[in-house]
Amino acid sequence: MPSTKYVFVTGGVASSLGKGIISASLAKLLQARGFSVTIQKLDPYINIDPGTLNPYEHGECFVTEDGAETDLDLGHYERYLNVPTSQANNVTTGRIYQSVINKERHGDYLGETVQVIPHITDEIKRRIKLLGNEGKYDFVITEIGGTVGDIESLPYIESVRQMRWEIGTDCLVIHLTLVPYLAAAGELKTKPTQHSVKALLEQGVQPDIIVCRTEKHLNEGMRNKIALFCNVDPTAVIESIDAESIYDVPLLMRDEKLDVEVLEKMRMPASHLPDLRKWEEFLYKLKHPKNQVTIGLIGKYVELKDAYKSINEAFVHAGAINECKVVVKTIHSESITAETVAASLAGLDGILVAPGFGNRGIEGKIESIRFARENEIPFLGICLGMQCAVIEFGRNVLGLSGANSTEMDPDTKHPVIDIMETQKNISNKGGTMRLGAYPCTIADGTKAMAVYGKSEITERHRHRYEFNNFYLEQYRNAGMLTSGINRKDDLVEIIELPEHPWFVGIQFHPEYRSTVASPHPLFVHFVKAALDFSLRR
Repeated sequence: MPSTKYVFVTGGVASSLGKGIISASLAKLLQARGFSVTIQKLDPYINIDPGTLNPYEHGECFVTEDGAETDLDLGHYERYLNVPTSQANNVTTGRIYQSVINKERHGDYLGETVQVIPHITDEIKRRIKLLGNEGKYDFVITEIGGTVGDIESLPYIESVRQMRWEIGTDCLVIHLTLVPYLAAAGELKTKPTQHSVKALLEQGVQPDIIVCRTEKHLNEGMRNKIALFCNVDPTAVIESIDAESIYDVPLLMRDEKLDVEVLEKMRMPASHLPDLRKWEEFLYKLKHPKNQVTIGLIGKYVELKDAYKSINEAFVHAGAINECKVVVKTIHSESITAETVAASLAGLDGILVAPGFGNRGIEGKIESIRFARENEIPFLGICLGMQCAVIEFGRNVLGLSGANSTEMDPDTKHPVIDIMETQKNISNKGGTMRLGAYPCTIADGTKAMAVYGKSEITERHRHRYEFNNFYLEQYRNAGMLTSGINRKDDLVEIIELPEHPWFVGIQFHPEYRSTVASPHPLFVHFVKAALDFSLRR
């Protein structure tokens, strides 16, 4: 087998053009042809990882199996490929510099002056090649965050230049750029793309393929013009038109022959057509639903499109399986009070209380859960959502006045949620929570068992606080079942109310594991419960 091929995806003109979706779509096409593929993201910010970033800064923080807090694009990679990512799939400038400085302190450079070139770029190249050196992948696709011309991206682009010089045709660059439509002129403009490629050329990198993000179709003349001014073949000018769904993009890229262009330029066989039958079946169900449900997503970052990205995509996957359109109605938890809850949640077929940190909006989440419990509306609580369900039950069923989490009220008389023993002496915030995949044992005869169909599972975590086992018997005696337990540390992972049609809280994050090929069973069953509730109503 030939050596691992490295594909770099850069962006120009503007951010948020969809480098992650293009990278994942190309990976899906290559995977559908029988190649083994992985994707990594190089982020130019100096944070070690996005774990301490506010969602307002960077959207959702995605957690991998091995406990890495990573960029949300890794969620796209997993959802498309159905292959877990790891810490090696996300590299930040902060991590690069930290590694180089640690080596310098250790004496690894033998007294040399440590510089951006070669020491920083060598470390970047080492991180890029780590996945390829495993010998498992035919292709490593590397998405470079930011926009060409950014000061922060310069070392990454220089590393790409060096790799092209070092490995030749085993390296290829795709440049994603914008071809804007000016309504006043009534035409598309290619000049921003030309300037973007010029900026890349000034840094020593000639793109092999140009992907043009556009809201109008490119004609042959425009493709030829871009090819001429940007030094690429006309067939290497790929149109990426606005799509109805991100899941349309692999098919659009197949029609544009992006994968064919990549394989030809990298001298790889293109004899097998991509097998996307299951993907097309998923898209058909997604676009031809037989029913519709409305699920309220209660959180404090609902105005941010990417804050609950994995949850929203998990609903897409679960909706397609159920042949049901899931309309997610986002409701700010700060707007919900005992007086407004009925009006705020009227007409919902299901209620999901989202994960999060901090005290803001917490009482609105608790009121929403009380409403779902008392009105027998299907409910799913994730992480903090489960903890709020425990607090609500403690206050309103067990009569534990002022029951709370010590995260919200350190002096509460009834700390039904408390910080983990292993977390009590930790002062650093980054990378210190219970992170990554942990085992859970599920009890027979429970909704959780009906969902998973097996007694031993693993799920991904990201939290510091847990159900306080001091209150365990009181909850069980009052009717709250702890249906999932981490036996090793005796931690409650799943709670449910057997007398309720569908009321489940989970300490972990199932949304991280939901993919097109394997929709998460908790979301599948939750949507089914919402559909049943809707039909009964």
